[in-house]
Amino acid sequence: MSAKLGEILVRENLITPQQLRDALEYQRNNGGRLGSNLVKLGVVSDDVVTAVLSRQYGVPSINLELFQIEPEVIKLISHEVALKYSVLPVSKVGATLTLAMADPTNVFAMDDIKFMTGFNVEPVISAESSIQHAIGKYYTGSSEIDIFDAAFAEEAEVAFNGNGHHASSNGHAKVSSAPGEGLQEGDLDVSLDRFTFDSNEHENFELVEENDEIDLAALARASEDAPVVRLVNVLLVDSLRRGASDIHVEPYEKDFRIRFRIDGILYDVMHPPMKIRDPLISRLKIMSKLDISEKRLPQDGRIKIKVKIDNRSRELDFRVSTLPTLFGEKVVLRLLDKEKLMLDMTKLGFEVESLEKFQRAISNPYGMVLVTGPTGSGKTNTLYSALQSLNTPETNIMTAEDPVEFNLQGINQVQMKEQIGLNFAAALRSFLRQDPNIVLVGEIRDFETAEIAIKAALTGHLVLSTLHTNDAPSTISRLVNMGIEPFLVATSVNIIQAQRLIRRICQNCKEEVHMPSEGLVEIGFKPEEVGDVRLYKGRGCQACNNTGYKGRVGLYEVMEITDDLRELIIIGASAMELRRKAIELGMITLRESGLCKIRDGITTIEEVVKETVL
Repeated sequence: MSAKLGEILVRENLITPQQLRDALEYQRNNGGRLGSNLVKLGVVSDDVVTAVLSRQYGVPSINLELFQIEPEVIKLISHEVALKYSVLPVSKVGATLTLAMADPTNVFAMDDIKFMTGFNVEPVISAESSIQHAIGKYYTGSSEIDIFDAAFAEEAEVAFNGNGHHASSNGHAKVSSAPGEGLQEGDLDVSLDRFTFDSNEHENFELVEENDEIDLAALARASEDAPVVRLVNVLLVDSLRRGASDIHVEPYEKDFRIRFRIDGILYDVMHPPMKIRDPLISRLKIMSKLDISEKRLPQDGRIKIKVKIDNRSRELDFRVSTLPTLFGEKVVLRLLDKEKLMLDMTKLGFEVESLEKFQRAISNPYGMVLVTGPTGSGKTNTLYSALQSLNTPETNIMTAEDPVEFNLQGINQVQMKEQIGLNFAAALRSFLRQDPNIVLVGEIRDFETAEIAIKAALTGHLVLSTLHTNDAPSTISRLVNMGIEPFLVATSVNIIQAQRLIRRICQNCKEEVHMPSEGLVEIGFKPEEVGDVRLYKGRGCQACNNTGYKGRVGLYEVMEITDDLRELIIIGASAMELRRKAIELGMITLRESGLCKIRDGITTIEEVVKETVL
């Protein structure tokens, strides 16, 4: 951009070649944009540079002094983002945000602001000095957190070390990733570019011990002046506000990336500077009570926080996993939000007949209930919902989990610890001496666990567990391949349920779409019902981050083990034969469950096709 602007100015005799060389030399020594430097040197005026850029890029120019911008529009972009990219929101019409920019070619700025606000960005050009003046005018008294203001950057004097941070005499803090290596002014500007949050949010953030709560005021005082600590706090809070299930903190050779998994899809949210990598990962490990000196081995921990959002106190758990990679430790935090745990089975997405079969199976006094599906398909939620419906004072329920995700009142939950020999098989053996009525085994991974679970199911206990298989019929083959006799599988298993999670259409921007009849038949609809099927999708709005989806719902394939299926299992029938017989007996497959969700306007064809097969 710089060279081309200079060439145009010289070609139009607005500056001389010598003036361009002087400006470029000034730019090499002092940084900044060529246009701004030409204005500073008094060679041309702001209006001339703006007019040339407007013609060059075909983008309209704007005089901000003639505009009075609404406060609601200003609030769409934080002070930090406006300063970082030298931009200012001017107006909002429908789903389009008009953005005054000093550099209209900065696609990174436009992409960031589009993701952050949920609006399409329409750039207009304004002089950099006009934008800076307008930022000072409109953001004075702004309620946004201004962690990295000029005064802070100038006065930052305290180095962050591996054990946390300490305050300097002037009350400010400075971060460094290695002894003697401090952050420079602006190094952290990118840290909050995708976040919008209230100025009280950080002060309402409280780290909680497993069995004790730290004083809120003391924690606020301790972390107030440390940028890394504040950034981590804001990161955790923002993941909750965005409805993220996981936070991925990923170091690479020349990049440091943070992503959120929202409704099953990963989104880029931040690229902090490399210098903050080690302090940020160390902070997460300190909060998780992990060994910050151990960087060669994977570690697992937990963060418990209490945070006040929208005048409401929330207690959250983060399950933390660290993994040594080529360029540092990757950290993944799984948000375990009790408020998102849906224990009402009628709201999980079951079809009526599938739910009746499942409830009938878990109401049996003995036998085995198996839930299958890949990681992240909602198996834990389904099993917890089943346990909650069975949880009465007369029932002794015991669970062996790895890890225990949610604490359920009235249920005896045991965390597996492989390093000391406490695995599923060992826990299950002990459970049988604890007089249980219902036993949950987190996962059947080997013959030993499967054998004990089946024996428990045959001796008067209701056993719930999970496996990783693609559908319900293939679970039988998996158990037999593990070494379990077919007649034991046939007599012990009550029901097998396969499930997936798919995204819901955003109700805020839902609209009807059309598709050729041939396409509907191809994905599984019957020719006679095609005329009655109405299809919907989300247009994309601020509520759903322009994705068209918000929230998720389950697809369920429930195979009840009837006498007919038992006979086939005993004679060693294949998964394909079991599937055909189950469908003949009325089993709704995962694809059919998806088609039901499409008919009901809950999801889209793309989501169902992505997660199921015919």
